[in-house]
Amino acid sequence: MVFSHARLYGAAALQAVYVVVSIYGWHEWLHGGAGHGRLAVSRTPRRWLFGLGAAGALFAAALGLFLKHRTDAALPFPDAATTAFSLAAQWMATRKWVENWLVWIAVDAAYVAIYASQRLYPTAGLYAAFLVLAVLGHREWRRSMAAGAVT
Repeated sequence: MVFSHARLYGAAALQAVYVVVSIYGWHEWLHGGAGHGRLAVSRTPRRWLFGLGAAGALFAAALGLFLKHRTDAALPFPDAATTAFSLAAQWMATRKWVENWLVWIAVDAAYVAIYASQRLYPTAGLYAAFLVLAVLGHREWRRSMAAGAVT
C-alpha cells in the first residue's frame, strides 16, 4: 500500500513475487543440494552472473519505459532498476549464491535514496537496516562457504 500510494509500482508488485519466490527458495535450500539434501552456499556460476546482469538490465529498461509511458510512476527508471535487480538477487538467494548479498547491498542502497527522495523516511530507515543485514549476510555466507558448511 505504501509503495502504490507513492507511485512506486515496481516495488509494490515485488511484494507478491517475494512470497512465491521465497517458498521456492525454502524448498531449494532444503532439497536442492547433492542427493536432494540441503543446499550449500557457493559462488554464482559466471554464465549466471552474466545472464542475470543482462536480464536485469533488459528488464529494467523495458519496465522503466512501461512505467514512464503507461503509468504516473514517480521514478519510473530507478523503480524499474531496483525491481529488476531485486528479482535477480532473490533468484540468486534461492540458489544460495553468495554474490546475492552484493546485489542486495547495491539495491538496498538505491532503495534508501529512492524512499528518502519520496519522503518515505520510515521505509528508507527500514531499507537502511536491510542494507546492514545484507552486509552481515555476505560476511556470514562467505565464512560458511570457506568452512564448507551446509547451512
